[in-house]
Amino acid sequence: MLRGLLCVTLLSILCQLSFSQEFEDRKSYTTAWREGEIILDGKLNDEAWSQVEWGGDFVGHRPDFNVEPTQQTKFKILYDAKFLYVGIKALDTDPDQIVKRMSRRDGFDGDFVEINIDSYNDKRTAFSFTASVSGVKGDEYVSNNGNDWDSTWDPIWYLRTSVDDEGWIAEFKIPLSQLRFANKENHAWGIQFTRRIFRNEERSTWQAVDPNAPGWVHLFGELNGISGIKPQKQLEIQPYVLASLEKYEKEEENPFRDTGQEFKGNVGLDAKIGITSDITLDLTFNPDFGQVDADPSAVNLSAFQLFFRERRPFFLEGSNLLSFRTSGSSNNLFYSRRVGGRPNGSPDNVEYMDFPNNTRILGAAKITGKNAKGFSWGVLESLTNREQADVLYENGTRGEEVVEPYTNFLVARAQQDIDGGKTVVGAIATNVRRFNNRKNGLELLHDQATSAGVDIDHNFRGRKYGIELRAMFSHVDGTMGAIYQTQTASERFFQRPDNNYKEVDSTRTSLVGSAATLAFGKRSGNWRWTVGTNYKSPELVLNDAGFLRQTDDINYWAWTSYRINKVTNLFRWQNYNINLEYNTDFGGAVTNQGVNVNMNWEFSNYWGFNQGVWVGGTSVSNADLRGGPSIRYPGNINYWYWIGTNSRKKVRVSFNNWFNWGQNDYNKSSGISLNINMRPMDALQISVSPSVDWNRNELQYITQREFAGDIRYILGKVDQETYGMSLRANYNITPNLTLEFWGQPFISAGEYSKFKRVHLPNAESYSKRFHLYENSQILFDEENSLYEVFENGNSEPDYTFDDPNFNVVQFRSNFVMRWEYIPGSTLFMVWANNGSYFDQSRNNNFSDLTSRLSGLTGNNTFLIKYTYRFIL
Repeated sequence: MLRGLLCVTLLSILCQLSFSQEFEDRKSYTTAWREGEIILDGKLNDEAWSQVEWGGDFVGHRPDFNVEPTQQTKFKILYDAKFLYVGIKALDTDPDQIVKRMSRRDGFDGDFVEINIDSYNDKRTAFSFTASVSGVKGDEYVSNNGNDWDSTWDPIWYLRTSVDDEGWIAEFKIPLSQLRFANKENHAWGIQFTRRIFRNEERSTWQAVDPNAPGWVHLFGELNGISGIKPQKQLEIQPYVLASLEKYEKEEENPFRDTGQEFKGNVGLDAKIGITSDITLDLTFNPDFGQVDADPSAVNLSAFQLFFRERRPFFLEGSNLLSFRTSGSSNNLFYSRRVGGRPNGSPDNVEYMDFPNNTRILGAAKITGKNAKGFSWGVLESLTNREQADVLYENGTRGEEVVEPYTNFLVARAQQDIDGGKTVVGAIATNVRRFNNRKNGLELLHDQATSAGVDIDHNFRGRKYGIELRAMFSHVDGTMGAIYQTQTASERFFQRPDNNYKEVDSTRTSLVGSAATLAFGKRSGNWRWTVGTNYKSPELVLNDAGFLRQTDDINYWAWTSYRINKVTNLFRWQNYNINLEYNTDFGGAVTNQGVNVNMNWEFSNYWGFNQGVWVGGTSVSNADLRGGPSIRYPGNINYWYWIGTNSRKKVRVSFNNWFNWGQNDYNKSSGISLNINMRPMDALQISVSPSVDWNRNELQYITQREFAGDIRYILGKVDQETYGMSLRANYNITPNLTLEFWGQPFISAGEYSKFKRVHLPNAESYSKRFHLYENSQILFDEENSLYEVFENGNSEPDYTFDDPNFNVVQFRSNFVMRWEYIPGSTLFMVWANNGSYFDQSRNNNFSDLTSRLSGLTGNNTFLIKYTYRFIL
C-alpha cells in the first residue's frame, strides 16, 4: 500500500497551496423589459428591438484564442413576464458561403449560434439554446461547470431564422418556465454566446474563454437589468396513444405464434410539473419506447456482462445528476437500463412459451431541483410490473408462470456547491425492493439491494488543480441461494480454488461491500495530469440498480496530457498523452499493468490523424476460468491508428485500424473500420460504416468437466471473424419533420481447434500452463455434435462437451418518421425489423453466412404513436 500512502501524502501537501484569482475581465450586457410587440419571424425589424443596444465584440475561441474573428456577431436581449427574447445577427461578408445543413434536433450541423444561460448564476449549471441557420434547434442542460452537456433535455421554445445580404439572423423566444431562477426582485445571470462558422471550422465567443481554462460556466459574462419577473410554474401533460402490428413467421405447433401476426394497442402519459421555481417533477405512466433504436449486435465470449447505453428519453434526461461512477466509464451505482429490463425467471417443464421481451414499467417519477444556495437534488422512483409468461407445459396443459416480480427502484442524489462551485459535496443512495414469490429461479434474485456513496470535488489555485474523493458501500439481502449465487457470480468467483482471502459461505443471507477513489491533478493549461487510486472490495454488489463489471480490484494510475491549441503551418491543434496502469486483486496478484501513449493531430487541411500504443506486462485473470483458478497471461502490445478527412466536406471518410499481439503467440487480433459520411444535399445525410474484426485466441475458455475427482477446465484455440455494418440515413423535410433509417447487418463465426485442459495455470513457463489433447484423446461425434475425450485411452469417453463452434447472423433496422407538428407534440411512424440466426455447424464460410443474412425473415413491427403536449 506504499503507492496509496505516497498519493495521500502528496495530496495533503498540495491542498495547502493558496487560492488565486480566477477571473477578472467579465463582460456585461444590460437588457430591458419589452415594451412593444415582437413577431417571431427571424427579421429583428420590430420596433421593440430598438429599446436596447447591440452587444458584440466577439473574440476567437478556436482554432486560435483571443484573436479577431473572421466575421463579426452581435446580439440583443429583451424580456417580459413570460419570455426571454434573443436576437442574434451573424454578419457575413460572403453570405453565399454560409452552410445551411439540416439535421434532426440537437444535430449541431452547419453554421450555428448559441446562447448559454446560467439563470441561477451558480457558475456550474446553464441552459443552452442553439440555432442553426437552417432553423434546426439544439438544446442542452449544462452541468458540472461545462464538463457535462445533456442533449436529451428538450424544452419548449421558439425559433425563426433568415438569411440576407449581411449574413443571417436567429430570433429566439424562450419561455421563462423552461429556466430555473430565484424568486427575487433583481437578477444577474451568467450568459455566453458562441458562433460557429462551419466553412472555416471557426468558433468565436462573446466572453473570452481560453480553451485550456478549467471549466466553462464560471467564466461566463453577466446579464443585468432583469427585474420584476417571477418564477413560472410549469405544467405540461403529454398523453400518447399507440397501435402496432407485429408480423413473424408462423410456427404451426406453437400456440403462441401460430397466426403469424399480433395486434397491440397501448396508452400512457408523461407529465412535467413545476412544483416551485426550484423543483420540477417528471412523471411517466406506462411508457412506451418503440421509436428508440435497437442495441447493436455483439458476440460475448468473456465472463462479464456487456454494457449497452441508455436510449430511452425519460431516463436519459437529467441522467448526469443521478450518475455516480465507481471507476471507468460504465461502472456506476445507477444504470437505468436495470429498470424495465428483460425478466429473469425461467419456468421448467415447458414446451412452448410466450415470454415478455421486457418488464413493463407501470410508472416512474423523477423530481429534480436546485436552489439559489447551490443545493441540487434528484430522486427517481419507478415501479415495474409483475410479469407472467403464457406457457404450454410438456404434458399439454396451458398456464401462466411468473417470470419477474413487482420491483421498486429508488435513486436519490444530492450535491451542494460551495464557494461558487469551487467545491462540490455530494451523496447518493439507491434501493431495489422486489416483492418476490420465489419461483422459476426468482428465488435467486436479491429481495433488497441498497448502495450509497459520498463524493467531494475540490478545486483550488484558480481551479487549476483539483482533488476528488469518492466512497461508497453496498448491501444486499436474499435467500441463502441468492447470496450463494452472488458470491459465485462472474463479478466475484469466491469459489476459486486458489482464492486464499475469500471463501464461499453458503449460509449467508446478506453481503456488504465497499469501494473508494482518490485522485489529484492539474485540470487546466496546456499540460494536465492526474494521479490516483481506487479499490472495489470483493463483496461489492451493484448490479441490481447499477452496473459493475468486476470486483476485487485495487488500481493505481497516472495520466498526463499536453495540448497545443495554437495553429501552426502544419497543425490546427495537437494533443499527446501518456497513461500508466497497475491493478492487483486483494490477494496481491497483478491483474493488469502497462503503459499507453496516444497522439492526436488535426492538420492545417482539416484532416485528422490519431494513433496510440499499449504495452502490457504479465497479468492474471481471476474470471476467465469461470470459478476455476486464476490463469496467468503473457504480456501484449496493442497498436491503433485513425485517419479522417476534412469533416466540413460533403463527403468525409475515416478509417480505423488496430492490432493486438500477445507474447508467446497466445493471442493475435486485429480489426478495421471505415466510415463514409455523405451530404448529397443540406437536408440529407447518409453514413455507411462497415467493420471487420479477426480474433485468434489460443486460450479461449470453453467449459469445465469433472473427471477422476478433479475438474478439467477446457480451453481451445478460437478463430473468430466478425463482419458488421451500420447504415444510417436522415432526411429533413423540414426542421421538424424527419425521416430516419438505421440498419445493421451482422455476421460472426467462431471455429475452435487445438483443445487443451488447464494444467498449471500460474506456471512461469507458458507451455506448462496447459496440456494439449493429442489427436487420439479427442474425437468429434458428428451425429450428436459433441466432442468425446479419452484421457486414459478407454473405449468409452471419460467426458464429453458440446461443439463450441458458433455462427451468428443478424439484421436489425428501424425506419422512423418523426414529426413535431407543434413544439413538444410528436407523431411517430415506425417500421422495425429484427431477424437472427444461430447454429453451431461448420458451414461458417463468409458466402454461406451471407446467404443466411439475405434469407432472414425475423420479426417486423409496424407502429404508430401519437403524442400531444398540453401546456396548462
